[in-house]
Amino acid sequence: MTFPVLETDRLHLVEVNKEHAQGLFDNFSNPAVVQYYGMDPMTELVQAEKLVERFKNSFLTGHSMRWAIIRKEDNRFVGTIGLNNLSKGMKRAEIGFEMHPDFWRTGITSEALKAVLHYSFTEMGLHRMGAVTFMDNVASIKLLEKHGFEQEGILRSYLFQGGQSFDARVFSVLKS
Repeated sequence: MTFPVLETDRLHLVEVNKEHAQGLFDNFSNPAVVQYYGMDPMTELVQAEKLVERFKNSFLTGHSMRWAIIRKEDNRFVGTIGLNNLSKGMKRAEIGFEMHPDFWRTGITSEALKAVLHYSFTEMGLHRMGAVTFMDNVASIKLLEKHGFEQEGILRSYLFQGGQSFDARVFSVLKS
């Protein structure tokens, strides 16, 4: 099973691998990045290395796909985007992403999201893409809505982070 490589004007979207562990750690150890991610900040590089392995194993078992977002101009790792809870038989998945704060509000996440949605709906034949966000994650909510996602409801106490439960918003977009 070959991992799909996607390309946009500014980005290469490639399989997350060992060479991306430091970039993952830089992102996931940053409290601003994980504030709305549903996990506590990483404290050791080995956690990022284990995450790389989880991404690989989840792809091999068909449960998810995670792309490293690499900026073409300088080959810099800026974040990841991927499909979670992938069910090819049910033609659905959930999208998730994170980006280093240096690249917030640059359009990179939007560009990557557009590419992954296109691939998911045209190449993979998915019909539904979901997304789950923290209630007050305004940036992600605006990004999802920009790409046609509609809020379906609230999931009570769905996310757990920092020793407490949080409600979440659930969104979806259908193949158009």
